[in-house]
Amino acid sequence: MFIKRIIIGCLLLSFFACKKPQDVPHYTVSKVFKTDTATTVNVHIASRMTTAQLVLIAGKLKKDSAQIQNLHISFLLPGNTETSAGENSYYAAAKFVNKNQVASYDTLKDDEGNVVRLKIFGLSETQAKHLLSLQPKEIANKNVMGRFIDDYNHTVIIPFDDPLDEKKEVYVIELDSASKVVSATVPVKVKEGNIEKWLVTQHGDYMTLKDSVLTQYAADGLGVPFNSIKSGI
Repeated sequence: MFIKRIIIGCLLLSFFACKKPQDVPHYTVSKVFKTDTATTVNVHIASRMTTAQLVLIAGKLKKDSAQIQNLHISFLLPGNTETSAGENSYYAAAKFVNKNQVASYDTLKDDEGNVVRLKIFGLSETQAKHLLSLQPKEIANKNVMGRFIDDYNHTVIIPFDDPLDEKKEVYVIELDSASKVVSATVPVKVKEGNIEKWLVTQHGDYMTLKDSVLTQYAADGLGVPFNSIKSGI
């Protein structure tokens, strides 16, 4: 019986010793913001990820930056701006919790056992693909300028024009997951230097479209975008 237990124990140790560590998805670190209470790291990821994948990245950053206290991480998709007016531009955010601040609902941990709180603002890859595949009648035979996922509102924004329209108007529609049009706008084009702004409200909120990136600004946002999205992501 004793020998049997030893054999089982050896087999278990062998199993865990041979367990291949999970590959950390590719990411790049850009900016680091430091305050008196926390250090926030901007991390660029190439595509939408699962909770497990984001925790793997967070754990790697924590391990590589052990000297940083109160580490916060902002995950950005292609097209997301480094600095924005809110959470709209971030795909997800994570922060590590000090041991004396761990709550009963804190069940998420990295491979080193560090407690991490993760909030994913954006849609999953499956949800995004569904929105990007929608073909509403409004864009039939039109020139579509791109399809942009609004992760904050869980919609897809589609700007387009009509090749037969002599006025060359731009149209912007926004669809939900049921292919229902939740907003439709004919923005006013305003040229400022090399930038063409699309005014979408009487208040002065506007969009810009450059290099397949749709950026949204509030009229009183001091030129800081509240959303920035790359087409097809």
